[in-house]
Amino acid sequence: MTPSHSDVWASGAAYEPYVGRWSRLVAQNFVSWLGLPAGRRWLDIGCGTGALSETILKHAAPGEVVGIDRSAGYVAYARRQVQDRRARFGVGDARALPCAAGVFDAAISGLVLNFVPEPNHAVAEMARVTRAGGTVAAYVWDYAGRMELMRHFWDAAVALNPAALELDEGRRFHLCRPGPLAALFQDAGLNGVEVRAIDVPTVFRDFDDYWSPFLGGQAPAPGYAMSLDEERRAALRERIRAGLPFEADGSIHLIARAWAVRGTR
Repeated sequence: MTPSHSDVWASGAAYEPYVGRWSRLVAQNFVSWLGLPAGRRWLDIGCGTGALSETILKHAAPGEVVGIDRSAGYVAYARRQVQDRRARFGVGDARALPCAAGVFDAAISGLVLNFVPEPNHAVAEMARVTRAGGTVAAYVWDYAGRMELMRHFWDAAVALNPAALELDEGRRFHLCRPGPLAALFQDAGLNGVEVRAIDVPTVFRDFDDYWSPFLGGQAPAPGYAMSLDEERRAALRERIRAGLPFEADGSIHLIARAWAVRGTR
């Protein structure tokens, strides 16, 4: 089997049980860390299923939240899920935002910068649309370290098929580390750049709760799982099962770490 870098991002319903449920926990910590006053205008770049936008609406008392994503499927899902008059969603490219300069108090992005072909252009655009003194911030999964549900997957996949290393997000996404992430924001001319880890628990009630989301085909790991024939997929499933830390009741307790970065325009 030849690995492919064609990541699929289309179905919000498939993404939510995979990492959407955990990204919501990270989003709440992230918004709290930013600590913006009420009534601000927020731009959510790569809004996906609307998890971060919804968190802002619930916890930051914004005046307005605008979500932009390249996937029409995700935008449609976000519009259905987030029923708030202060929110609106549209299709757009992070590298060429359809927004005027200096119109937002905060431009933020959750779990997407590493998937943008030219992340420096995306951060430059985030800075452009943010007012002077405003906040530019983002977070990405710690794929190479403590994003444990994915690490267990890829470590097993590579053990069975070394060619899968090409698809391992821990190898592909060098941006998802504190140093490169800070440098990306500093190179965009942002001030007071800070990076911090956000750790959230990911508790699976049993192995099926862990494994089933990988059958949805959304994102690199599920895409790889569904590219295998049934025999190889079963071998991968059992290899992962053998390496997971099960509790006495059959549940699985892991950690999901994200690296968060912020700077001032």
